Amino acid sequence: MASCRWPWRRCCSWRPAARSPGPGSLGPRGPPGPPAAADDGVQMSYFNLVKSLTSAFSNRYSMSRFHHTTSAACCCSKTRSGEKYIDPFKLGWRDLKDLYEDIRKELVISTTELKEMSEYYFDGKGKAFRPIIVVLMARACNIHHNNSRDVQADQRSIALIAEMIHTASLVHDDVIDDASSRRGKHTVNKIWGEKKAVLAGDLILSAASIALARIGNTTVISILTQVIEDLVRGEFLQLGSKENENERFAHYLEKTFKKTASLIANSCKAVSVLGCPDPAVHEIAYQYGKNVGIAFQLIDDVLDFTSCSDRMGKPTSADLKLGLATGPVLFACQQFPEMNAMIMRRFSLPGDVDRAQQYVLQSDGVQQTTYLAQRYCHEAVREISKLRPSPERDALIQLSEIVLTRDK
Repeated sequence: MASCRWPWRRCCSWRPAARSPGPGSLGPRGPPGPPAAADDGVQMSYFNLVKSLTSAFSNRYSMSRFHHTTSAACCCSKTRSGEKYIDPFKLGWRDLKDLYEDIRKELVISTTELKEMSEYYFDGKGKAFRPIIVVLMARACNIHHNNSRDVQADQRSIALIAEMIHTASLVHDDVIDDASSRRGKHTVNKIWGEKKAVLAGDLILSAASIALARIGNTTVISILTQVIEDLVRGEFLQLGSKENENERFAHYLEKTFKKTASLIANSCKAVSVLGCPDPAVHEIAYQYGKNVGIAFQLIDDVLDFTSCSDRMGKPTSADLKLGLATGPVLFACQQFPEMNAMIMRRFSLPGDVDRAQQYVLQSDGVQQTTYLAQRYCHEAVREISKLRPSPERDALIQLSEIVLTRDK
């Protein structure tokens, strides 16, 4: 069994601590706050982001309400509406009981091998994080609009489509990254080969497109086709890097939005469009999904350094081995400037990966990235709190806590 290299436990009430002196330390710096429009390609100065966050956020806002002693536990607690509710996953699962069976029905395939490949990850063992958010957002928006507590059939279809697009992107990512394991089992490309894996991913995307067309709402179709464009653009961003430090962090956040958060943001927006005519509600749904999505990926990047392979279901330190500089690395680079050269050569020399990993663990890059994720979750809570109180709205608030405290 793989050992967990880093016993530090994320605590959601963490505050930036003074940096311990290290080789080439540039002194204390806090993490940048969420850009006003990371998805709009606006490149803000890294140091302006730091200044705005440390002067405004850390002194004005308390994240103590996110403090959580058991991650992903079934909890029953009071939130802003004063109503008791169960774990968000249990609340959302009411509308998703046959999720994976319904997805498999969308994959109408006559060829046995292609059918097996396409259905490989729809085995019910995923977190179903995106479908859960989508159905909770659908109910929250419906209640806000006309106090309807029902999820429309088309809104539920968006949950299936989101999971299908996500899974297709995983199949394609594994081909690009030459990954050998995911969710605790061999990847499609390792079992059937790269060419067939690409075709399987394409087929899942085509089935999602057919399901989307069936909804028949041109606005919703436009919203979700943007996701596919963002996935491709995000992958291209990941293939490149920036030499300038300010541009590098903006590049990282834009890539994070396009590869991860766009799907969540636009799926949330799509169900809000189907359930409520108010553009202000559409923007609330989009901003919640965007901020939670970025936070989710930031924590994923943290777990690449702090978790163990057995818990993650995939190899850890994978990003460094792929030549990727994620949040913990970029923050660590502030203490250890010698990492700049490694980042630019994408950790390609012998020993680069091990050295970079040690620099990250010696720095407070992990904590700073977690703090940045807290900032995004705070913004997500601020947005969703604009909706009328309901168990589903409160469950979305709770989900932001689960995003921060998850360990796999």
